[in-house]
Amino acid sequence: MMNFSVQVSDSRSAARSGVLHTAHGDIQTPIFMPVGTVGSVKGVYHRDLKDDIGAQIILGNTYHLYLRPGLDILRAAGGLHRFENWDRPILTDSGGYQVFSLSPIRKLTPEGCEFRSHIDGSRHIFTPENNVDTQRVIGADICMALDECCPGDATHDYAKKSLDLTKGWLERFAKRFRETEPLYGYEQIFFPIVQGCVYPDLRKEAAEHALQFEADGYAIGGLAVGEPTEKMYEMLEFAVPLLPKDRPRYLMGVGTPANILEGIARGVDMFDCVMPTRNGRNAMLFTWNGIMNLRNEKWKDDFSELDPSGASFVDHVYTKAYVRHLFAAQEMFGAMLASEHNLAFYLDLVRKARKHIEAGDFADWKDSVTPVLSSRL
Repeated sequence: MMNFSVQVSDSRSAARSGVLHTAHGDIQTPIFMPVGTVGSVKGVYHRDLKDDIGAQIILGNTYHLYLRPGLDILRAAGGLHRFENWDRPILTDSGGYQVFSLSPIRKLTPEGCEFRSHIDGSRHIFTPENNVDTQRVIGADICMALDECCPGDATHDYAKKSLDLTKGWLERFAKRFRETEPLYGYEQIFFPIVQGCVYPDLRKEAAEHALQFEADGYAIGGLAVGEPTEKMYEMLEFAVPLLPKDRPRYLMGVGTPANILEGIARGVDMFDCVMPTRNGRNAMLFTWNGIMNLRNEKWKDDFSELDPSGASFVDHVYTKAYVRHLFAAQEMFGAMLASEHNLAFYLDLVRKARKHIEAGDFADWKDSVTPVLSSRL
């Protein structure tokens, strides 16, 4: 059975450490989850995800996996775990955010979401029911309910209509999920997604509605989609206390190292973001000394380690000058090394956060490191 237990709570903030038990292993929280959209974390070997980076859980995306390789292949393979040879937990996003980001080619109705494939233009529809069925075929340990992610600058009227759509979809998603069984012999759970944009009354309405389903965890969506950072923090401070203390809380698609520490301080347990790999592919490295752009000329003859305090073997084997040279030469190895470094940093960040929660000095530690982590080198 999947269950979650809080082990230590911080006395000066809402931060806590815990353990989420799943069929594919335990997840120590707070945790960062590398994004493996189409069945791979871009540019990173699975062995390195496990042995060097220390990833306990990775993501897949329902929208992308549904389109390619498709459900017939995934079912024949025995699910995504076997297909991609990953034996630790997987979480799948429902594809709602991809629908939001592909807004020019989609149509939302109470029935579901009609969209055109970004691959070949073919027409498809996600209903709450077939979205459950799709995530059963994928076989993720944690499935996300189908939702609409509205823009961070949406009007109250638009956000209210969007939330009503999400609430209706959630009711049907939960019903279908509970009427069906996993396909591969292990338990799956689902998280409702609390939407509501930047409006407290809508966030409260969304949380109260989601709680009716007594789910095994809850996600907070619709943040870091265009609203100011302080507004995101304000919404977290408002929304997180509305969720059960004995269930994991997942902040979707966030964010920078500072965002993650501030999220942890407000009681969030789980995070994901494409930033470590996407920024890594563009020569931006996150380090314990600050943010580094390896395309800058200043690193051309710097033969020091990437991050002397870093947790990755990459940091202690390859120099700034060498990895900068790889980017200048457009060598793919540079993007691979930078991606691995950034993922290792993010996992090290949440490990250290957990350590300081358990030591009782998380708030002081967070306040001391956040300005450094946000600085540009």
